[in-house]
Amino acid sequence: MLITDEELALTAAQAGAAVVRAMYGASLTRFQKSAGDFATAADIEAEKTILDVIRTARPDDAVTGEESGRTGSGGAERMWLVDPLCGTLNYAARSMLVAVNVALRMGSDVTVAASADPFADEVFWTDGDHAYVRRDGVDEELTPSPDSRLVDVNLDPPFPNEPSFRAVRLLAEKGFIEHFRPRVVSTTLAVAWVAAGRRAAYVTDGHLRDSVHFASGIALCQAAGCVVTGIHGQPLHTGAGGLVVAADQETHAALLELIGNQFPPDR
Repeated sequence: MLITDEELALTAAQAGAAVVRAMYGASLTRFQKSAGDFATAADIEAEKTILDVIRTARPDDAVTGEESGRTGSGGAERMWLVDPLCGTLNYAARSMLVAVNVALRMGSDVTVAASADPFADEVFWTDGDHAYVRRDGVDEELTPSPDSRLVDVNLDPPFPNEPSFRAVRLLAEKGFIEHFRPRVVSTTLAVAWVAAGRRAAYVTDGHLRDSVHFASGIALCQAAGCVVTGIHGQPLHTGAGGLVVAADQETHAALLELIGNQFPPDR
């Protein structure tokens, strides 16, 4: 029987997660990409495994991989976005805070996505309408919640909106300190955690259209009913870009006000 797109995303993410888990703690070759950025042999092997799964089931689809770039027809309507190990620096330092992200974009919309946590043995996934976490083969629907008051802030570059906006300055804002508690996980697994109610919100700068890092987490949060916008509250992938994803409107509004404090009145 033909595998569905959502099950393919799950299968591919789980296959990549198995590689990441198996290679954890080993002495791994590093491949320099740019200053301060590198891939490990685990990134390369996990991506190869994921791409093999996708290409076997969907040979006509295009794929964009974090390590191998784009392959397939340039005019393909279906594009898989693959980040085989989000949190490479964590992983190389033997920290288990990483994610394996697989998403399918059809036209301009991400229709299915999966973010696997290799060490918690969980996969957060969406069929485009609802969002779930799968543990031991059992799916539980995701429910966002602001109750933790934990806000994950991405402090990694690039920062296209500096000097006006730097996410790190949120942490010193009085209003932030009064309402929230910061977390810096340095992997987009934290975006999935907003959909799951484990974070109240997530904030990052950057232009994220077709991002292999963020496509899965954004799709999960949208399907779970989170508030998802750019850093000015505008539609995603427009204007200044960036991402504010929050469990509810109140949290989202509070963060937008704090972010707005960094910009001049005319933005």
